[in-house]
Amino acid sequence: MDGSTIFWIAALMAIAAALYSSVGHGGASAYLAIMALFSVAPDTMRPTALALNLVVATFAATRFAMKGQTNWRLLAAFSVTAAPAAYIGGTIHLAPEIYRPLVGVILLGAAARLFWQPERLVARPTHAPPLAITLPSGAALGLLAGLTGTGGGIFLSPLIILFGWEDARKTSGVAAAFILLNSAAGLLGNVASVQHLPAALPILVASVFAGALLGTWLGVSRLPRHRLLQGLAIVLVIAAFKLLFT
Repeated sequence: MDGSTIFWIAALMAIAAALYSSVGHGGASAYLAIMALFSVAPDTMRPTALALNLVVATFAATRFAMKGQTNWRLLAAFSVTAAPAAYIGGTIHLAPEIYRPLVGVILLGAAARLFWQPERLVARPTHAPPLAITLPSGAALGLLAGLTGTGGGIFLSPLIILFGWEDARKTSGVAAAFILLNSAAGLLGNVASVQHLPAALPILVASVFAGALLGTWLGVSRLPRHRLLQGLAIVLVIAAFKLLFT
């Protein structure tokens, strides 16, 4: 990647990190989309997305935990199967002809989640989910996280809110920690992939950290967050079609 390409990737990733971290997400789906738009190799996309996810999710998870906004029981109910599954997913090598369409479908799902934001639903009483649901759901999301380089949180949070298992703020805390665990496990499961990390990784890490710092500080409470996230969803759709049809 030349200097101009790195600049634009870093700038776009900083914006994505600011938006995603404001709701407790790591931003992996956006990082994958951005790299897809710039035709980054699949072998580089997965470890890079996981590494950047790890940076942003660590910051976001710490912030929410310090504010007492993490439901640890709910986190454990999903993570006990998610983390091992993410590790297993990380050990599996996917050929580009499989990885690209898989990530394309994941990006379309992530875009749909950004267009439909269930945290804006009317508040209602919450209740703990049964383990018969959390354990297999966690395993599925964890495996997907390890295979693709995402954290799984963008799919976990609407699931939690839709079924009334926690309120929106604490859901963000659970999602951030869930992403952190899955990203670490997925990267650990494919340690050999670190050789594919780009030389510009320190620049990208600095950009997403700056974005996360801004996003978690603002909470994007003064900004039309749902409109910004929907705008980001359009980018995900474009990148998904690029992966699926090129």
